[in-house]
Amino acid sequence: MFKLKNENIAIPVVLIAGILWSFGPLVVRYMDQPELVPWQYLFARGVTIFILLNIYLFFEEGLDFLSNYKKIGLSGLIGGAGLGIAMISFIWSITHTSAAITLLCLAAMPFMTALLGFLFLKEVISLNVWASIFTATIGIIVMALGNFESGSLFGLAFGLLSALGFSVFSVTLRWRKETPKFTTVAFAGFFCAIVSLFILINTDSSLLSNSRNQSLFTVHGTLVCLGLILYSIGSKVIPAAELTLLSLTEVIGGIFWVWLPILGINEVPSNTTVIGGFLIFLAIIYYSLIIKHNRRFIALN
Repeated sequence: MFKLKNENIAIPVVLIAGILWSFGPLVVRYMDQPELVPWQYLFARGVTIFILLNIYLFFEEGLDFLSNYKKIGLSGLIGGAGLGIAMISFIWSITHTSAAITLLCLAAMPFMTALLGFLFLKEVISLNVWASIFTATIGIIVMALGNFESGSLFGLAFGLLSALGFSVFSVTLRWRKETPKFTTVAFAGFFCAIVSLFILINTDSSLLSNSRNQSLFTVHGTLVCLGLILYSIGSKVIPAAELTLLSLTEVIGGIFWVWLPILGINEVPSNTTVIGGFLIFLAIIYYSLIIKHNRRFIALN
């Protein structure tokens, strides 16, 4: 397995991972009426993630990677299901509200993870972290108030559910650290594909969309996998505090790509989204600064 030991090289590697993920909302915006084919999208994306990650694990570990599925345990099943629900919620969110709101909801994930760790793992939350959580909550409330009029509150709710699913995944990794993390992510893709297949069959819907959409579904799944692989390489030598800040690359990039007029979407965030997002960014930066001394690593393997 390729191991990176130099933090100065690891940082740009993780940044590139975030940039790859940031193209996700742009890919969704290029799809033909994605709100009409969410389950076809989820089926194709889930299959892509499952296949590509297993191919990667095969090249990394040989056939021994299959034994990881025996080690996945209850924590891996819960974490994979949580991540699968996050994937499902993401498409329902971004097709019912702006990319900025969906991404800013995902940016609140560190605080949801802290709360779940407090509730289920008895992890202590300092007053400074509570202050960050409170600031981020105010930002989310500001965005919610601004979206009552625009009718995209439904999308914001699913954005928060997606962040919650990612947080469940993160907490299960802390609960049982020996859980094979990449295998859990592959299981999440499998979970997503099976749920989508079940719904498509029961609603007598086609498994496939048009060729343009199918290509974009696969592109998005590939971007997710490539980002995960780069993230896993770089995150092993970068502490949690730095990773929290580096994760902003995905949020900022995702908002920028759908706004950049030359790319053809030109999606401009509302004033309340900008204000709420600014509060969330302040909370994340403050959170990262106060845990700067924490050398805890949150790498995938």
